Amino acid sequence: MQYDVIVIGSGPGGYVAAIRSAQLGMKTALIEKYSVLGGTCLNVGCIPSKALLDSSEHFFNASHSFAEHGIEIPAPKINMEQMIGRKAGVVKKMNDGITFLMKKNKITTYNGLGSFVDKNTIKVTKADGTSEDLTAKNVIIATGSKPTALPFIPVDKKRVITSTEALNLQEVPKHLIVIGAGVIGAELGSVYGRLGANVSFVEFADSMIPTMDKTMGKELQKSLKKELKAEFYFQHKVTNVVNNGDDVTVTATNSKDEQVTISGDYVLVCIGRRPFTEGLNLEGAGVAVDRGKVVVDEHTLQTNVPNIYAIGDVVRGAMLAHKAEEEGVFVAETIAGQKPHINYNLIPGVVYTWPEVASVGKTEEELKTAGIAYKAGSFPFKALGRATASMDTDGLVKVLADKATDEILGVHIIGARAADMIAEAVVAMEYRASAEDVARMSHAHPTYTEAMKEACLAATENRAIHA
Repeated sequence: MQYDVIVIGSGPGGYVAAIRSAQLGMKTALIEKYSVLGGTCLNVGCIPSKALLDSSEHFFNASHSFAEHGIEIPAPKINMEQMIGRKAGVVKKMNDGITFLMKKNKITTYNGLGSFVDKNTIKVTKADGTSEDLTAKNVIIATGSKPTALPFIPVDKKRVITSTEALNLQEVPKHLIVIGAGVIGAELGSVYGRLGANVSFVEFADSMIPTMDKTMGKELQKSLKKELKAEFYFQHKVTNVVNNGDDVTVTATNSKDEQVTISGDYVLVCIGRRPFTEGLNLEGAGVAVDRGKVVVDEHTLQTNVPNIYAIGDVVRGAMLAHKAEEEGVFVAETIAGQKPHINYNLIPGVVYTWPEVASVGKTEEELKTAGIAYKAGSFPFKALGRATASMDTDGLVKVLADKATDEILGVHIIGARAADMIAEAVVAMEYRASAEDVARMSHAHPTYTEAMKEACLAATENRAIHA
């Protein structure tokens, strides 16, 4: 079968690339090795984790804040079977939605492992061992990523688990040890912390979410320590993990080269993710790879083979679903002869803990390293009427602007609804707004987004009104 475009991988980047290709009039096929569409994000990542995060937040509020709101109920109990079942239902609904979109856009879907025979031929090997060859003018690689593993951490998927198994636990751990306090570790650690587990974070870096602005990591740690009584072991290098049957022992070395031992009933390994290209037979098409990542042209996302493109987690840049989506649209439009663009500096990052953390643009540390003169303004959620009314007073908005021109260079938010609030910053920065521009825009009262206005006022001659 001959196609204009074949997309390998049906995650957010892949299925979006397929839809946009079809919209542009190209005959399109989508190959997915698993039986359901959606990739890691939908099936074992973004969507199921958010379902559990919301469920755990409801439980935490029912246990800790309902009474203060004047809502008196018996002590809530956790039904893990129902909670995990609801999560599965959310995933299935999204699976069905993507299947519908494929049919709506007349995209042919193949379930099986896609591998290159040559630059224009893809073999699809099905679960029963049978295979068929497809040909295409253009191929888009969108095979995503897998959790990173270390040889001295034996993941048995029972007591020593990854994020995939953490989404299907049938009990709340008594003591969950999370190796890695980045985005995934912070989110899943907070899920089980809110459900009642004691949580210990073991992190090689010196703060939580170390790739984000340092203020965000400090504020998140403060909040999780207060609300969940979480423990933190920063600048600790894990050297050994042993499953003892009913418990697990983690051995680490701290910054003073002292050995530290922590015991718990589950260990969650969240040390990052790696590009997943196994089985693709990239060498069959002559596609270049560098340290596991598919090498692409900076401006076109084209590999060294002119008709083959790659997007998402398999290429350079942040491993984010929405980054992959933007690249999927970008490549489809490039193949169609259009001239799309992506501003990678303005792809936001979000941590869906509570409070949420969201960031776009440069961090304060990056500006200092680059020698860029800047000014900073921040505003705390506790000074917001809306936050006080909802009892969500943890957090702040931090705005970084160019010292000379006042152009906004970075926005970092920790607090309720930060994931939604960051969109205002993205729009402002896309149009190169100054802090003064945003400060003079009317923001509805009372809302969380007033903190954005106030932080911009604080960045312009320290003019915040309600600080």
